[in-house]
Amino acid sequence: MTAALEFQHVTFQYDAQAAPTLRDINLTIQPGERILIAGPSGSGKTTLGQLINGLIPHAYPGELTGKILINGQGVTAASIFERSFSVGTVLQDTDAQFVGLSVAEDIAFALENDNATHDEIISKVQRWADVLDLQSLLTIAPQRLSGGQKQRVAMAGVLVDDSPILLFDEPLASLDPASGHRMLTLLDQLQAEYGLTVVMIEHRLEDVLQHHLDRVVVLEEGRVTFDDTPETLLRSNTLHQYGLAVPGYLQVVQQTGIDLNAVTGIRSPKTIDGVGLGERLTQLALPKIGATEKVRTALLTIDNLSFNFGDRALFNQLSAEIYDGELVALVGKNGSGKSTLSKLIAGFITPTAGSMSLANVGDLGALSIKERASYIGYVSQNPNEMITQAIIFDEVASGLRLRGVAEEAIKEQVNELLRLAGLYEMRNWPVTVLSYGQKKRLTILSVLALQPQVLILDEPTAGQDYANAQAIMQFVRHLHDELGTTVIIITHDMSLMLRVAERALVLVDGELIADTTPARLLTNEALVEKAALHLTTVYDLAQRFSLANPAALTQLIAGE
Repeated sequence: MTAALEFQHVTFQYDAQAAPTLRDINLTIQPGERILIAGPSGSGKTTLGQLINGLIPHAYPGELTGKILINGQGVTAASIFERSFSVGTVLQDTDAQFVGLSVAEDIAFALENDNATHDEIISKVQRWADVLDLQSLLTIAPQRLSGGQKQRVAMAGVLVDDSPILLFDEPLASLDPASGHRMLTLLDQLQAEYGLTVVMIEHRLEDVLQHHLDRVVVLEEGRVTFDDTPETLLRSNTLHQYGLAVPGYLQVVQQTGIDLNAVTGIRSPKTIDGVGLGERLTQLALPKIGATEKVRTALLTIDNLSFNFGDRALFNQLSAEIYDGELVALVGKNGSGKSTLSKLIAGFITPTAGSMSLANVGDLGALSIKERASYIGYVSQNPNEMITQAIIFDEVASGLRLRGVAEEAIKEQVNELLRLAGLYEMRNWPVTVLSYGQKKRLTILSVLALQPQVLILDEPTAGQDYANAQAIMQFVRHLHDELGTTVIIITHDMSLMLRVAERALVLVDGELIADTTPARLLTNEALVEKAALHLTTVYDLAQRFSLANPAALTQLIAGE
């Protein structure tokens, strides 16, 4: 059988770098396989994807050696356009992929390039709009959409062209959990129906592993260090070795003391089993003595807030309190208004009605954006919206310099932050060489350096590997615990919410529908469904063994 995709001794070095990013890659992918490419940020995953779709060497020049074959044919010299007939790509940075003035135009773009008939274009656009729930958005400009909506539009633009190989670069990064699982289920169906070959670069291993997957390929420092089945991966020490996240249900199973090599059905919490496993899980899930309720003081008060987006009322008399020194997660489905609410708090947009006040400061509406920035730090989910400097060190230092901090103090503080995020060795590199995930870490560091009273992080872990996400969140916890910084995290990453947040606010269609703990939220089926979240693998494990207290089991992998 001719391989769908084959790398033969492929090495690649960017023109701007002193050493190769990929080293002697040998990889064969058969037709109809689904392959997960995993590894730490900077390991070469995105570069590998760009070699598959032709962006390298045409858009990103460098020295390329070895052979790349698609269906047995060498494609190194083929243009990006020629490569697109074989490989359809959904980029991690969806903004860079949009070309149409409306969602419908963007979905239809590939078909127009293929000279499809008008009727064929209309039919296919309607079909994929239905599948990906985009019908109500077809006339809207892609740039006006939420991050998750943009991701679905980008996916439709690829799926509409019927390419035999689909490449997804962090497809779950901007999707709410329910949408992410629907997308993965859709891929399951497409592969079964059309025999598609799927290559997926993704950090959210736990979600991907619950769907069809043939192999996992792990990269480390530009080399393939693991290439085997998901079952082999889960039983090995590979996840720990390379700083990748262990699925929640396996973390709980490991707490029982049972050897993972002794269990069966390890691939899923719905099938896992082992001698005495149910009994040990029952003991772990016994109710614990509740902690003493903390005395809480309101720091940020949102009072009857309303905001109209065009002729649509996104918020109508929304009220909430954020308490001094807490770490709270704001969650909900795509398009619910989470990012809009954060921009209202930061002062980037003005509410239609209502007010927001900060303790010891007063009405935030009376402050300019610059004045408000002294109290509230905001990190956008799109790093390209925030980066202003050409050099990595200068980007982190820019805010401190504007405040007149001495250069020697800046050097010490910035270098400490860069070491924390694994970017110190790149401190004098241009920002343009960074991956999307590395850019996100950079913008987070730039705001963290200013030590704001309230820190808003919009999807801080999207596009980041587990180890770097943990490092950044540990720093956030330091600010929270040592300096008393109040942190609001907008996230689709339920594992992140469980590990760092003490409180979860659930926003759906501009309405605050729940104020609870992360563990209770993720074990409440009605809330999970309404908010387009997804029940955790720990909850599935609890159901597998008919445990009466799934929240207690879920709490075992939480940060508190």
